[in-house]
Amino acid sequence: MARLSFFVLILLLGGLAAGGVFLMTWDIPAPTHNVEKVIPNERFQP
Repeated sequence: MARLSFFVLILLLGGLAAGGVFLMTWDIPAPTHNVEKVIPNERFQP
């Protein structure tokens, strides 16, 4: 049972390491459209 637990732990740690490497090397594209939001002038009154 201890050997199985050790194997599962190694698989879990390897999966986490692989996921971390994937996220560090993934080239996420930047947004390509502009976001425009109208802010009422009342928000800027002191």
